[in-house]
Amino acid sequence: MHHDYDLILVGGGLANGLIALRLQSLRPQLRVLLLEAGDRLGGNHTWSFHQHDLEPSQWAWVAPLVSHRWQGQQVRFPGHRRQLRAGYASILTETFDACLRERLGTAACCGSRVVDIGPGQVRLADGRTLHAGAVIDGRGPSATPHMTLGRQAFLGQVVRTAVPHGLRLPIIMDADVAQGEGYRFVYTLPFAEDLLLIEDTHYVDGVGPSAAQFRDNIADYARAQGWDIQQVLREEQGVLPITLAGDLNAFHGALDGQPSVGLRAGLFHPTTGYSLPEAVRLAEHVAQLPRLDAPSLSASLQRYGRQRWQQQGFFRMLNRMLFLAGPANRRWTVMQRFYSLPEPLIERFYAGRLRWADKLRLLSGKPPVPLAEAARAVLASHASLQRNS
Repeated sequence: MHHDYDLILVGGGLANGLIALRLQSLRPQLRVLLLEAGDRLGGNHTWSFHQHDLEPSQWAWVAPLVSHRWQGQQVRFPGHRRQLRAGYASILTETFDACLRERLGTAACCGSRVVDIGPGQVRLADGRTLHAGAVIDGRGPSATPHMTLGRQAFLGQVVRTAVPHGLRLPIIMDADVAQGEGYRFVYTLPFAEDLLLIEDTHYVDGVGPSAAQFRDNIADYARAQGWDIQQVLREEQGVLPITLAGDLNAFHGALDGQPSVGLRAGLFHPTTGYSLPEAVRLAEHVAQLPRLDAPSLSASLQRYGRQRWQQQGFFRMLNRMLFLAGPANRRWTVMQRFYSLPEPLIERFYAGRLRWADKLRLLSGKPPVPLAEAARAVLASHASLQRNS
């Protein structure tokens, strides 16, 4: 069969965007097409990550996408405040879109709505069918019965303040706020002396607060900090999956041979929801594959997913303890204890590279949740959680 392209990437979000960027750099001879239904690549997002989440070689090619960097970060809890030395960085949609358009040129197509997708072809809303050696689905998460999930619901606003806000470093967690149906914190990034991203975040079992409640929470928080909001410039809202347990074989089986990446393939930090480090690693993995035909690519991505699933088992166990043990409005105590630990351990946690000694340290001492409930959470399986839901 004639192939119009070697690889078609459906969905111009983070995972597919980074794959396209890495292939353009390392294998420019490939015919790659990136299709995005919206009017710009990346949608409406702010992707952040910690300095040590990436290796120096990864920083080298990701750096042009970075919109803001800070030399430190803060956390706040009712009984604990701390400034961490590790750097922090964010990629804004505007920078992501501009960089990819410049590098990819006509290989990046916005306003291209896909109505049907298969491992080797896509059908567009305008009636065209495009064929490729492989098609990667990166259109974000879809509902699945094969994973037991908690939710990280959030709404963020980029705001301009009347006078300089005075915040020098990001506050990646301020849990010294009224708690709700689950663990709540406010996340704040200072983009300029009068420009802030303020994001209200809730780890919840259900759907989370309404948009109106999120906005009221942000307004209340800004007033409590002494910030006079003059203008809301942008708003982003979403729900990130937090994996508690799952049946990975059934999850992969439901993909039916369709190569998939990013949130759609369950590739994200299972506890924090951070997706950029996983997307960077996956882009490097795909760019180094010797074969990019659909069967080979699907098999390779599933092998990669199984490896990451096995490596992340400890994080899923911690998630079960967070969501299933103790009162929901006391979940902040788990995170307060975590942020009292040595900073190198915290860095390895976010990077997803915990050592055995780190895991023992995290589980040692008196747990901040009832011991019997913690033990039941540790032993809970996907099947048992589904029966009890």
